[in-house]
Amino acid sequence: MKFRASAFIKMLVVVLSITFVLSVSALPADTEKGRRRVVHVLEDGTGAVIVQTAPGKVVTHRGGSITLPCRFHHEPEDIDPSRIRIKWTKVTDALQFEDVFVALGRQQRVFGKYRGRVFLEEAGPGDASVIIHNVTLDDYGRYECEVTNDMEDDTGFVNLDLEGVVFPYFPQVGRYKLNYHQAEDACKQQDAILASHSQLHKAWLEGMDWCNAGWLEDGSVQYPISHPRDQCGRKDTPAGVRNYGYRHKEDERYDAFCFTSKLNGKVYFLKRFKKVNYAEAIKACVRDGSVIAKVGQLYAAWKFQLLDRCEAGWLEDGSIRYPIVNPRARCGGDWPGVRHLGFPDKKFRLYGVYCFRKKIEEVSGVIATTKSPMKNRSSLITNSTGSA
Repeated sequence: MKFRASAFIKMLVVVLSITFVLSVSALPADTEKGRRRVVHVLEDGTGAVIVQTAPGKVVTHRGGSITLPCRFHHEPEDIDPSRIRIKWTKVTDALQFEDVFVALGRQQRVFGKYRGRVFLEEAGPGDASVIIHNVTLDDYGRYECEVTNDMEDDTGFVNLDLEGVVFPYFPQVGRYKLNYHQAEDACKQQDAILASHSQLHKAWLEGMDWCNAGWLEDGSVQYPISHPRDQCGRKDTPAGVRNYGYRHKEDERYDAFCFTSKLNGKVYFLKRFKKVNYAEAIKACVRDGSVIAKVGQLYAAWKFQLLDRCEAGWLEDGSIRYPIVNPRARCGGDWPGVRHLGFPDKKFRLYGVYCFRKKIEEVSGVIATTKSPMKNRSSLITNSTGSA
């Protein structure tokens, strides 16, 4: 937990009636994508430092690059730059922080998984922004920018969002078999992370309808209902994201809602003359210079590649699925989505296979945000039992 003296100092400033004028030129509401605000500060030379960060959130995708905007102003203006400390941390919980980057003058340090990916933007005096390259799923979240001089410090927050897709997941052992930690591992095994409430809510707004409750990253258990029905909490209840609240992470068991983003590679259906069992499917992808695809990779391909294939195929977890962008009667219903046919016998049941081939060289994304080509077709509608 962080304790700062700045609040006490500012209180003294008010009590002593020291003039403080802060004028902000506001931007319109469409600045949600992370553009900076222009800040004009008039002070009396008390040594104060004022930090301004991005309104709303900044958005990118996995593998891209993004700037976390943060600017500061301090008095007196001629303070030695080597005495200014810039520190970035990620807020991992209400009272927990993960160190990302710190700079004191010319000395800089990057921590842990951010090494080699995070750099100070250095776009002139007062710029404390950092650039994150090769963004990962785990980079999603809330960041704190703290600037400190000899007299005082101030902080601001930046929310980093990722374009992606939410999908429900349960393992071969069946529904409601995962505690929180097992759900977290299950999503990671499928090239994903546990979804946040805001990600699930956005998926519901886009039409997601799923009748089974699942863990979210904050430890709550929820599920989205677009079409109320008796099998899913009564037909006369309103549509929305149903919330069971925060549950016991070790003892209680549910499914999981996972989130994944753009791929550094391509998912494809391997064309073969005959169908294969699970073991043969793995070997077939390897012979083709690929690996068998994970569930999260198939969802990402459906969302970003617009992969549309009306042929069922093996995936790495032993499930059989296929992606539909343009619904038609012979391909499982009237809605786009990834169809799930369950977990058949791996030895005796024969299907096609979906493979994943990673790009040889990763291409960094641009700092500007990107709109998904599936904006109006990202629904995942299920039947009354919650099965795809």
